[in-house]
Amino acid sequence: MEAAAPQNPAEPPPAANSVELTVTSAEQMRELGRRLAKLVRAGDLLLLSGELGAGKTTLTRGLGEGLGVRGAVTSPTFVIARVHPSLGDGPPLVHVDAYRLSGGLDEMEDLDLDVSLPESVIAVEWGEGKVEELTDDRLRIVIHRAVGDTSDEVRRVTVTGLGERWAGTGLSALTA
Repeated sequence: MEAAAPQNPAEPPPAANSVELTVTSAEQMRELGRRLAKLVRAGDLLLLSGELGAGKTTLTRGLGEGLGVRGAVTSPTFVIARVHPSLGDGPPLVHVDAYRLSGGLDEMEDLDLDVSLPESVIAVEWGEGKVEELTDDRLRIVIHRAVGDTSDEVRRVTVTGLGERWAGTGLSALTA
C-alpha cells in the first residue's frame, strides 16, 4: 500500500484531514481495514462508497479483524445490517449495506443506528445521502476501481475525516 500521487494536477489538493492510497490486492484492502481499526473508536460512523466489487466489504472485513469482533464479516446485502459484538474490550461493529434502501435517514431509522452509534463503530456501505444526519463527525471512504475491467485489482482509496472528531486525527497512519 502506498500513498497515491494526485491523479490530475488541475484538481484541488485533498483536505488536511484526507489521505489517498493505492491498494493493489484484496489482502492490502483488508490490511487497510486493520489499520483503520487502530484509529476508530465507539461512536464513529464510516461511510463507504465505490462501484460494485470495489472492496467495501473486504475493507470492512479487515476492520472487523482489527477490532477483534465475533463472526465473519460478510456482505449484509440481504439482511441490511449485522452486529458483530466485540470479543474483547473494544466496541462492536455494526455493518450496514444501504444499497437496497432508497430513502434517507427515515428509512434507516428502523435500524436504530442512532441508538447504536454511541457504543459502536458503524460502517455503512452505500450510505452517502442516507445517514449523514446521524453525526457531523464521520469518516468518508471512497474506493475507485477501473470500471469494466474486473481483472484489475488496483484501487484508489480516498479516506476523508469530517467534523471535529477527525480534524486532529493522523490519517497518514493508514499509509504506513
